[in-house]
Amino acid sequence: MKILRKILLALLVVFVLIQFYRPEKNEAPYRDVASFEADTKPTPEIKTILENKCYDCHSNKTEYPWYSEIAPMSYIIADHVEEGNEHFNVSAWDSYDTKKRDHKLDELIEEVEEGEMPEKGYQLLHGGFSEEEKEALIAWTRKVREQYQVSN
Repeated sequence: MKILRKILLALLVVFVLIQFYRPEKNEAPYRDVASFEADTKPTPEIKTILENKCYDCHSNKTEYPWYSEIAPMSYIIADHVEEGNEHFNVSAWDSYDTKKRDHKLDELIEEVEEGEMPEKGYQLLHGGFSEEEKEALIAWTRKVREQYQVSN
């Protein structure tokens, strides 16, 4: 029993200490999605989906939930946002050439079709796409891709 107490005390100390070391946050002054939206022209329905399910992890500004202030969740969320931006960042849309834009949209379709986006952890807390949202997002993305495939 003494060993268990020592282990629990050590874990409590570690938990308290990690609260003082925060991962870097994805907090630009504003969410820059203007060039992405101007180029892809999302409908109001698609724009709502993107705002509610995509932009937090795939833009330069994340709206963090309250629990992101508590480690280890702060580290998990920071890792997901960083990884999301590495794969697809709508705030960096201007830096992508036509071929890369087409490829990013192709990946978006693939990830949504396979149920990989939003990530499972996000879905547990915030929900995933409804079937209607999923179908609408995929149809819109395919339509947008047509403009890049014509110009290639």
